[in-house]
Amino acid sequence: MNVLKIVLQVLGILILIPAVAIATLRLDNQNADGPSILFPGGELVSGELYTGPEPDWSFTDDVQTVELQLVDPLSSRLIFVMESEGKVYVPSGYMRSTLGKIWKDWAFQADEGNGLAVVRIDGTRYERQLLRIKEGPVLDGIVAKMGSKYGGGATATPEAIQAGRASVEAGDIWIFEMAPRGG
Repeated sequence: MNVLKIVLQVLGILILIPAVAIATLRLDNQNADGPSILFPGGELVSGELYTGPEPDWSFTDDVQTVELQLVDPLSSRLIFVMESEGKVYVPSGYMRSTLGKIWKDWAFQADEGNGLAVVRIDGTRYERQLLRIKEGPVLDGIVAKMGSKYGGGATATPEAIQAGRASVEAGDIWIFEMAPRGG
């Protein structure tokens, strides 16, 4: 009986220590200037705020992730980015899965809220409006870019584009245009 009690105490400690460490790191990072690799961060405050004409977003072809901050609720995270036909987009996958419903809360918040966001790319901050794209021919270019950029560099075949588009239209993947604010 004493051996079982000791084993359970050791197991409890082995579970408790990492759980407390993870909770502490998450809480510590929630007010940071941007996210970490694992945890959401706070408001994006450093970096120049871009105020010029709409940029040529093709430079994001060489950028794997950007820091995206929602204005309400104030929280930032790392996320994929892609440009298509001169506009810039961010995806959120696994949206109909249990994990996606927990892990991708930012997408639900952006879709249900005002969608105001700030994105920081290479140290420059851009004020944006997240607009969810659910259908339409624009998805072909977005899905093709997403597949070629994040799908192992494979060429986007018509079948792959159709499958990706079907995933967006079914709600498995959500796509947001990062439009200029007020536009």
